Amino acid sequence: MTNALTCDGLRYSFGDTLAVAGLDLSVTQGEIFGLLGPNGAGKTTAIRCVTTLLPVQPGMVRVFDRDAAEDRMAVRRLLGYVPQQLSADARLTGRENVSLFARVFDIPRRERAARVEQALEAVGLTDVADRMAATFSGGMIRRLELAQALVSAPRLLMLDEPTIGLDPIARTSVWEHIQAVRAATGMTVLVTTHYMDEADQYCDRVALMHQGLIRAMGAPGELTAELRERRGDGSAPTLEDVFREVAGSGLDEEGGKFRDVRRTRNTARRLG
Repeated sequence: MTNALTCDGLRYSFGDTLAVAGLDLSVTQGEIFGLLGPNGAGKTTAIRCVTTLLPVQPGMVRVFDRDAAEDRMAVRRLLGYVPQQLSADARLTGRENVSLFARVFDIPRRERAARVEQALEAVGLTDVADRMAATFSGGMIRRLELAQALVSAPRLLMLDEPTIGLDPIARTSVWEHIQAVRAATGMTVLVTTHYMDEADQYCDRVALMHQGLIRAMGAPGELTAELRERRGDGSAPTLEDVFREVAGSGLDEEGGKFRDVRRTRNTARRLG
């Protein structure tokens, strides 16, 4: 079976700064895969390479066996993408926001209304779809952005910090809708998150990324069991413990650049 995503030696630099240093990664069709790491680890850069927002060399990224360098438009048609930055327009209603994305994705006019309605229903926003997005709560905004990504019926959904800045109830609601859509469609999900508890609970497999490279990969339970065995002291380590062992002191020191911190805080503030 063809992988949903394959990265083979993916590298990307910003000037002299190597953000992704040779990423090898395979995501199986239908799974929820978590890409974890601190700010500055290279997660968002890797996501932008996969979504063709950043150029890559041929052979480095394949989405359902389509080369992201040689067949960019075909890859884009297979993807849905929810970035860290807000993508919903507060001046439009929920329905208008999703309709705008339906036009961007070039969904045929005769199918557009039905597809928009399906996307809104999938994230539980049908009853409030005609309210202005400015009146939505943080969790509702994130679900609206999820609907925007789902309107094109993507085979691979990319979520960059989808629950950043949300309270625990809103975080759970977003994840429940992600799981429901995955169960209904068989869609593959690749998510980046700083919340280790979310990754532990919702991801089938995770990759722990640090300084542009993957340092460990596997099912959350497997990674914590391996650490427990290495320690041999009867403790019950968490996924965060695994990452701290993999990344060492870098988990605290690698905070990303100033603009990364500013972007993350701005997003969190706007989501309330």
